[in-house]
Amino acid sequence: MSGSQARTRAAISIAVALAATAGLASPVLAQKQGGTLKLYQRDSPASASIHEEATYSNNVPFMPIFNNLVVFKQDAPQNTVETIVPDLATSWAWSDDKTKLVFKLREGVTWHDGKPFTSADVKCTFDMLMGKGTNKFRKNPRKSWYDNVSDVTVNGDTEATFNLKRPQPALISLLASGYTPVYPCHMSAADMRTKPVGTGPFKFVEFKANESIKLVRNPNYWKPGRPYLDGIDLPIIANRSTAMLGFIAGQIDMTFPTEVTVALLKDIKGQAPQAICKFEPSNVSTNLIVNRDAPPFDNINIRRAMALAMDRKSFISILFEGQADEGGALLPPPAGIWGMPKDQLETVAGYGPDVKKNRDEARKLIEAAGYSADKRLKVKVSTRNIPTYRDPAVILIDQLKDIYIDGELDVVETANWFSKVARKDYMIGLNLTGNAVDDPDQSFYENFACGSERNYTNYCNKELEKEFDLQSQETDPAKRKVMAWAIDKKLQDDVARPVIYHSRLGTCWQPKVKGVTVMVNSSYNGYRYEDVWLDQ
Repeated sequence: MSGSQARTRAAISIAVALAATAGLASPVLAQKQGGTLKLYQRDSPASASIHEEATYSNNVPFMPIFNNLVVFKQDAPQNTVETIVPDLATSWAWSDDKTKLVFKLREGVTWHDGKPFTSADVKCTFDMLMGKGTNKFRKNPRKSWYDNVSDVTVNGDTEATFNLKRPQPALISLLASGYTPVYPCHMSAADMRTKPVGTGPFKFVEFKANESIKLVRNPNYWKPGRPYLDGIDLPIIANRSTAMLGFIAGQIDMTFPTEVTVALLKDIKGQAPQAICKFEPSNVSTNLIVNRDAPPFDNINIRRAMALAMDRKSFISILFEGQADEGGALLPPPAGIWGMPKDQLETVAGYGPDVKKNRDEARKLIEAAGYSADKRLKVKVSTRNIPTYRDPAVILIDQLKDIYIDGELDVVETANWFSKVARKDYMIGLNLTGNAVDDPDQSFYENFACGSERNYTNYCNKELEKEFDLQSQETDPAKRKVMAWAIDKKLQDDVARPVIYHSRLGTCWQPKVKGVTVMVNSSYNGYRYEDVWLDQ
């Protein structure tokens, strides 16, 4: 073990151990109606509006309130185009030139307040997302998803058409995300932040910041017999160890999704061996963000030095006992569909196995910028105040010491984190980027397009953006994949948002909880909970 690793282990007091997770097969049981699922919530989201937030701390409690036009099949672990199924739409069809996507809409659906759902709601929702409506979002983190949509038109109450500027096969996948619910036209954006109204299987009851969120069964849900649960209670428990103790004691039915570390998994399996746990990829990357507009980080050599200094295998060893993945902006295979293969990834600067060589090169770059062992660069390293952010931030600070950078940890509460980095109010940050859809269009346009609200580093490469467009309209998946790899490599070479690792984390639930599916290539799309039931 290196001295750096030893310091880091002591600093964050992590003891990791490899634990196997296995659930015993059980006979298929008939679903039972009734009961309230107790699912702990890891922190207090800034609002209840899915369209205005950028964390699955928002999707987990509020996705059950809504429906999409289409949705990823909730019992399919890997999101693909083939697993997209109708939701508020009954069918969809592309025009011959692939520039129109027409949806036939479900009839007889009502909002939770009794008003009818119509095509006007679809148009209002996407007008707001495109910034065209009179009803405005306060934040619009996924506006870039719809830059290729010229407008949405309607034909009566039961048909809506997305008119595109050019072909974009991935649009149907973007519409299937948990981040893409249809909102009611008669509700203001402000009301949806505090008292959301949907068409989904559960109705909103209350959201007490830092205390709890409560949902209740929608008795008028358009899907007969669903949901099975009477309600969902989500106590907000910021301390992860406290939450796990509550789960072990049986006071909580299910952990917050993908919040169980290797060490906590060992504790759970040791003290509650009956628990069912899945430890999977989630399409959430941990990455370095740098405010490239603020001196001295406007110097490309300093940014490259930081990217070269990171020992990715050390992060993975310390935090995951080896159970995480190195990758670029796109989730690596086999869980990911579009990520670079290992042999191509290792050609990217900083990803090669020789850490000493990388750091020697990093020191030369930082010295050329005027820093040395006697003249160190002092910075604040900002991160969100939850363990999945704080722990790797401490490792990052420790590793940067080897290239004359002394970091001070700056923790930021969830309610303030995304707005802080969106307005570039930081120097260096340790960030987690969740790709809500495993598709290059979502990752490239949202995180790296010039001017995107989620482009936290202000990276802007107009020539590369032309490549974004070319891969986006390519209809041959094999050709598109090669194009996506080349773009991803360029993003890493440009130090756009250096990816440290793609995490693997666990979700556990009590044996009485049935119908849970953990999605392996998105942490954002699997929380409708209409199929979950309690065997009690």
